[in-house]
Order: sequence, then C-alpha cells, then structure tokens
Amino acid sequence: MEEKKFRIESDLLGELQIPEEAYYGVQTQRAINNYHISRKRMCDYPDYVTAIAYVKLAALETNRQLGEISNEVADAMAQACREIIGGKLHENFVTDMVQGGAGTSVNMNANEVIANRACEVMGHKKGEFQYCAPNDHANCGQSTNDVYPTTIRLTLILLNSKLIESLNHLINAFRKKGNEFKNIIKMGRTQLQDAVPMTSGQEFNAFANTLEEEVANLNRNAALLHEINMGGTAIGTGLNAAPGFPKICAEKLSELTGYQFVAGSDLVEATPDTGAYVSYSSALKRLAVKLSKICNDLRLLASGPRCGLNEINLPPMAPGSSIMPGKVNPVIPEVTNQTCFKVIGNDTTIMIAAEAGQLQLNVMEPIITECLIEDLTWLPNAMDTLREKCIDGITVNKERCLEMVKHSIGIVTALNPYIGYKNSTKIAKEALETGGSVYDLVLKHNILSKEKLDAILSPEHMLHSEEHIK
Repeated sequence: MEEKKFRIESDLLGELQIPEEAYYGVQTQRAINNYHISRKRMCDYPDYVTAIAYVKLAALETNRQLGEISNEVADAMAQACREIIGGKLHENFVTDMVQGGAGTSVNMNANEVIANRACEVMGHKKGEFQYCAPNDHANCGQSTNDVYPTTIRLTLILLNSKLIESLNHLINAFRKKGNEFKNIIKMGRTQLQDAVPMTSGQEFNAFANTLEEEVANLNRNAALLHEINMGGTAIGTGLNAAPGFPKICAEKLSELTGYQFVAGSDLVEATPDTGAYVSYSSALKRLAVKLSKICNDLRLLASGPRCGLNEINLPPMAPGSSIMPGKVNPVIPEVTNQTCFKVIGNDTTIMIAAEAGQLQLNVMEPIITECLIEDLTWLPNAMDTLREKCIDGITVNKERCLEMVKHSIGIVTALNPYIGYKNSTKIAKEALETGGSVYDLVLKHNILSKEKLDAILSPEHMLHSEEHIK
C-alpha cells in the first residue's frame, strides 16, 4: 500500500500536515480537526460550493478592473473559479456546515482551494503561495463578513428556484386530480362535523390553490436576498477594499449569475443584518404549515378503510404493521408531515440565531445557513416524493362519498332554499331520531321529486351553487 504523502503549511497557530493531493490548506485542515458537529460538509450541497465560487469570481474580476490584481494571477484564479462552478474540485470543500468563527473556515476553504489551483494553472506547486496566496489574492478586498453572507444569499436564490419547480409540479398534480374528480359529490366538513355538499374536485383544487399562493410569497421574500454587502469587508466600512468595489462587485455578480444584485446602501447596517433570512425562513415555514395541513387532510380522507372516512385511496407503498396483517399506512403523507415539522423547528432556530447577533456582526450565521439549506433540500425532496408516490395515484371511492352525502344531516342546508326552514328542521330531526337518510326522508314525505332532489345534489349544481334550480 502506497504511503500517504503530506505537505506542510503554516498559519498563525503553527504548522500542520496537509494531504499532498488536497487543494485546501492549513486553515481548512484546522476546521476539519475542530468541527464534527452536523457531519454535513460544504461539498454535500453543490449549490453552496458553486455560490462561493461565483462570489469569488465576481470579487477577483472587480479587483482586476480596479487594478488590484495582475492579469496573470486573475486569469489563473478565474480558471479555478470556473472549474468549481463547472463541478470540479468540490470534494475539497470539506468544512462542517456548523462551525464557530462566523464562517471564516468556509471563506478560507474557498480561498485555499482557489489559490492552490491557481498556482497549478501558473505552473507552480500547491502551497507556493508567493505566486498566488489565499489571503493576499483570493481574499483581496474581502472579508469573511461580506463573502459569507453574500454566498448564503446566492445559495438560497439558487435553491429557491429548485424549490419553486418542485412546488409547481405538486400544484399541477393536485390540479390534475381536481379535474379528474370534478363530478364526484361528497360531504364537506367543518370542525370534523358534516357541513354541506361539495365535490372531490373542489377539495383537490383548493389544495392546488393554497399552494399556488406560496409561489408568489416565496419569490417575494427571496427578492430580499438580492441586496449584498460585498466590499464592506470586516464591519461594513470597506477597510482594505478599493474605492468603488461594492457597486462593481454587485454588477459583476449579476452578470455572472443572471440574478440582479445590488450593493447595500449602508454596509455597516447590512453586514450584521439577518432580516432577509428571517423573512425567507418564515415563507418556508408558511409553506410547510400548509403542506402539512394538506397531508393531515389526506390521511383523514383515506382513514379506515372499513372504520374511517374511506373517501379516497392512497397508493399502498409498504406493509403497515409488523403485527397486524393487511394493514397499510399512509406513509408518504406521514413522512411529508415530519419534513414540515423539521422546517417549522428550523424557523425557530433561525429566529433565535438572528436575535443573537451582537454589534457589527452576527456570528451565528453558520447555523442559519445550515437550517435554510436543510429546509431547501428536504422540502423539494418531500414534495417530489408526495407527488410521485401519493398524489399521482390517488383514487376516490365515488359510491362511498355519495352514500355519506345522502345519509348526512348536512345536506339539509343545501335543501333549505327549496323545501323551507320548517321542512328542513322536520327532516333533520326525524333523521337524527331514526337514523334515516335525509335523502330518503325527503322522498318519503313527497317534499321533492327524485329528479329535482338529484338535480339539487348534482356535482354541476355544487360547482355552480349560485344557480338556483327551479
């Protein structure tokens, strides 16, 4: 077995061995040694790595334009950044998602990978930082305190697009079921009690419509992420950044990504501010609350099959019990519920972390980042799973739904305009006392003809209830 080779790099705290093949350096190695918290690394989230490469590329092109970096070094670093954006070198982004230092390890991980790769591009060895250094070149005119939050914002914008895509697919799946079930009459319920008739199509269209509202809400809140603090450096004063850096860097990042970024009007305010994360997390929570409520409804509607509502059938995905033969559980809505609980809990973590900021910096941004990226990974996965393994295969028990409508006291409300309040009360009372069907009692007492009764309770009338039947 070939002996592993190392190179020696040093920093403020001394020397460390770095694996010879690694593009990261001494500060990243310290992070590897220090943080074993989430066991999730930057490279587990490719959009996160891509985002920091875009930010670094925008910064170096800004420095090139301002005459802070030579063309040779800028060209080499640009090649390194573009390789990372293209998916290469990601395995070198190894810092734990949860860390101290307000993201310094993340920034230095990127600086070291870019500098070492740039050295290679220029014909030198890794670690020969006299040609291209992590701090002097890759971090020129920057600080963790502007690079890290800008990276978070771009990451969230990239992931928001993927979330919206999954959400739209789920909305379309509910809409398709709404059309499929448009002529199936059933009972609506309030407070888990019979209310008035409706159609299954209306119920599923309502699921689609309530989720569709979240597309606009997510995008509204994602828009807050487009203000960045690049060029503010340590606390927003712009120390060590060339004049004009903030505006130019925002323009460069916009050109590179296709998203419109603007420099904050007050970078001292923008540097510690986490308000955009709080707002965006709230939008994710709102989506999670709605999605979980829908899954609760699906589990209720499918309950039984013999002793529950049994109005719909969810696709059977797994045996439901190790002891009860024949039992099949609603496992896909259940796992979606749990995902939503996680998002709701993460929102509380984000709120507390945002409040914990002090003076000119919020050092708790790593946990905010981890929570938001986790949300934006879990939610699309859950929505895709719900759509593919549940919604697309749902069927309705038409006869069961109709039977409950006919037997429900609730249809008296729909009949009231046609038979009058006195007759409605009489029929409801008799139905409750005898257990009889309202439908059958109306026919028994010759209050309405079967044709008119069926017309009143038809799906067409339920869908267009403003049309009074003569």
